[in-house]
Amino acid sequence: MVESRRPTISAKSRAKSEKPIELYYWPTPNGWKIAIMLEECKLPYVVRYVDLTRGDQFKPSFLKTSPNNRMPAIVDPDGPGARPISIFESGAILQYLGNKTGKFYPKRMRERVEVDQWLFWQMANLGPVCGQAHHFRHYAREKIDYAIARFTNETNRLYGVMNGRLKDREFLAGRYSIADMACIGWVKPHKRQGQSLDEFPHVKRWFETMMARPAVRRGIALGKEKHRSIEDMVKDAKAFDLLFTQTAR
Repeated sequence: MVESRRPTISAKSRAKSEKPIELYYWPTPNGWKIAIMLEECKLPYVVRYVDLTRGDQFKPSFLKTSPNNRMPAIVDPDGPGARPISIFESGAILQYLGNKTGKFYPKRMRERVEVDQWLFWQMANLGPVCGQAHHFRHYAREKIDYAIARFTNETNRLYGVMNGRLKDREFLAGRYSIADMACIGWVKPHKRQGQSLDEFPHVKRWFETMMARPAVRRGIALGKEKHRSIEDMVKDAKAFDLLFTQTAR
């Protein structure tokens, strides 16, 4: 299914971006990152839903854009050299859009390094660990106490890292950036991870600030009607296998 999104932008800005970016998307924390960035930058885009529960991520047409059979991915028809470019991996997409628009990704090296550190921290730590916490706490058909405790505790540690970082600054890299966009989707379902934001007052303040941004709310709301309950996903054997039991074959 395709859904066009064209935020209100000036005629001058629209002239620079006449062709909408294609967003290959499903409403998950990783998908939200890119939807938020597109909304913040007021870039026109077309949503191409990749239904992970029906195996859309394994279709040859999608694999040409995202060889890792994961979303999000984008195709920008107005890429470098006035040629289309396809990009997979949410962190790489955020960096690309930041470079393309000059927004939310500093040009000065010292400031950019600050953003990159926390973007990569999310990619390597917050996202994978929270994802495992979700899986073993809610999706795994066999409840393994060690795995639940391991990833719940590690999520708690990461929230502590984030809380310390935000103690003396409004956003992760000082100014609002793609690093914050990358993290918000993974903090939003904190209760499902076994966490309470009352334990992390600086994260709680940051979370409330982020969720008050209209573009963040719009990005997270994109495709909300397509969400399926955890109970439904666990009962659906085909969807469960597509999401959790795939091998190289």
